[in-house]
Amino acid sequence: MILKYQTASFVNCFFCSSLLNQFCFIFSASNHPVCSGLVTANINPMKYFKIISGTFLIAMLISFKPVQRPSVFDDYPVYSGNDLGVAYSPIKTTFKVWAPKASEVKLRLYDAGNGGEAISVLAMEKGPQGTWSAAINKDVKNKYYTFQVHQDSVWSQECPDIYAKAVGVNGHRGMVADMPSTNPDGWDKDRKPVQKSFTDIILYELHIRDISMSPNSGIQHKGKFLGLTESGTKSPDGEATGLDHIKELGVTHVHLLPCFDFNSVDETKPEANQYNWGYDPLNYNVPEGSYSTNPYDGNVRIKEFKQLIQTLHKNGLRVILDVVYNHTSDTKNSNFNQFAPGYFYRHNANGSYSNGTGCGNEVASERAMVRKFMVESVVYWAKEYHLDGFRFDLMGVHDIETMNTISDTLHAIDPTIFIYGEGWAAGNSPYPENLRAVKANAAKLHQIAAFSDDIRDGIKGSWSDLKEKGFVSGSVDKTESVKFGIVASTANPQIDNSKVSDSKGAWAAEPFQTISYVSCHDDNTLFDRLKISNPNASEADLIKMDKLSNAIVLTSQGVSFLHSGVEMLRTKQGIANSYTSPDSINQIDWSRKTKYKAVFEYYKGLIALRKNHPAFRMRTTEMIAKNLKFIGADEPGLICYEISNHANGDSWKNILVVLNGTSSDKTIKIPEGIWKLVADENTINEKGIKMIKKGMLTISGTSAYVLHSL
Repeated sequence: MILKYQTASFVNCFFCSSLLNQFCFIFSASNHPVCSGLVTANINPMKYFKIISGTFLIAMLISFKPVQRPSVFDDYPVYSGNDLGVAYSPIKTTFKVWAPKASEVKLRLYDAGNGGEAISVLAMEKGPQGTWSAAINKDVKNKYYTFQVHQDSVWSQECPDIYAKAVGVNGHRGMVADMPSTNPDGWDKDRKPVQKSFTDIILYELHIRDISMSPNSGIQHKGKFLGLTESGTKSPDGEATGLDHIKELGVTHVHLLPCFDFNSVDETKPEANQYNWGYDPLNYNVPEGSYSTNPYDGNVRIKEFKQLIQTLHKNGLRVILDVVYNHTSDTKNSNFNQFAPGYFYRHNANGSYSNGTGCGNEVASERAMVRKFMVESVVYWAKEYHLDGFRFDLMGVHDIETMNTISDTLHAIDPTIFIYGEGWAAGNSPYPENLRAVKANAAKLHQIAAFSDDIRDGIKGSWSDLKEKGFVSGSVDKTESVKFGIVASTANPQIDNSKVSDSKGAWAAEPFQTISYVSCHDDNTLFDRLKISNPNASEADLIKMDKLSNAIVLTSQGVSFLHSGVEMLRTKQGIANSYTSPDSINQIDWSRKTKYKAVFEYYKGLIALRKNHPAFRMRTTEMIAKNLKFIGADEPGLICYEISNHANGDSWKNILVVLNGTSSDKTIKIPEGIWKLVADENTINEKGIKMIKKGMLTISGTSAYVLHSL
């Protein structure tokens, strides 16, 4: 990381400049004792460089504070209005863009979203604070448009504005849209399902194409938004698929992988069956055309995405949109760079684009007009599309202030909107980590959650070592990481933080800030990962490990997250990074629901158990500390804890959860009294499986047991 250091004044120092060359640190030292002493004594510091450099660096880090590196973009004007983009009416449409260093800007109108010559070309007028605008005093509904900026004697490429709400095929031209006309019937009556607390949320992450594309899905609109609106769909075996399957499973929220207009799929060639996860943004405020039935008409994708959200709401499901503001699919040719070259991105000291995302660039969220764009973009999605939350890809790249502004603005609109993201970056960033929305800074974030890699890696083994075993496959050294996840990464005196694999202390201020999960679209599916790390295990043993994995997730505090298809042992045939793999790898094979029906029923029962018993979803750190206690911790590979006092208003006074990560049956002592077993390795039955009366419990290998007192 490149940091700049400041003191009261600046002086030239040969030693400091030498360190600059050696370590790429940018700093000054006017009265540092090591430097000033050497200079006063007329000693060449480089002679003693190897001896004192370590001491100097330690002292320097103590003495100086990091600040943001000055930017050539700091003097760019900031537009204070809220009317950037295109505003349509039948009698007048206005166009306004921010291009602060432009000498000219042209607006072109087209009849179609691709091909053909412009039907008119207008010179835009320069306005205040870096804006350019034009107005057309006639009805141009459904016409297509581009902008072109002249800067530094060069004309940029034609492209839509960054605020475009509708586009033509492949997103290369914007479209003038009458947004109310894109609303499906009854849109004004669309109502969100009731949500009382963030910890009540059970997320189900899916890809629009994966859920319906298989030939055995029984879904007509395969790979489309409308595919997830179809009800009554069944597999050849008669099992519910698609929307009905999700309802049957019982989750509360559908997390949609990116559905904005992304760059990697050619919408003019549907027969090519191109596939991508969608983490390559092109137009941030427009739905993806390849998921629509007609990508050539900019209205269709908008209406069909609204139909999807409306249908999910009607069926009791809230909708989360996966957003990717941390980078763009292209750097040089991005829409951002056509209007304000370089401004929207962070840069290294040498002027090159920084790459904290691992995708060739990272968006400079801390800059005023970037922050403005991000805030206005999510607000637009929330209002226009009635979305219920946002998942931020590589949230750890974004600055804390921007994320908090986003959260505060969204929650002023709807306090129930759920915001979460990946609390890490994918590489080094020049922006200081203490100012970014990484997991360790979660307590500084306003009602924003982060994924817990602690419980994930504790359950199945580290993401970076596929052969490493986790708690569910007998690794006793992962026990503390799992316990840390059980209390939702909150402060707890019973956790030995030194033994937690990824974090060395509590990072969540409240339990809703922790997303408990064991698998997602990234990396191998859970079942594939368990196969890789347990090559000699039988399928029966792998199924036990799989079930135990999400039994831990669904009985832990915090917010639960499931990868679509995990409930039927989804496989991607051992391919981890399947973002461009064919449908044969990524699609959900609905025959597995029949083959592994017992696994599906187990997951369904776990979800119902969690929803029926608020003790598993306590709302505050204080509540967890008061009511959840780990007991009987002497047996390696076993975790046992009790939730007491009708926690969070639960009908059960005391609940006992026992997790056996070893392959052997274990007999343990439990609190005195009569206990009813409601979950074991095979069954979830809240009416009771059997009674335990003698203070001793035998728990099968690789299993989770749940009991409550009578």
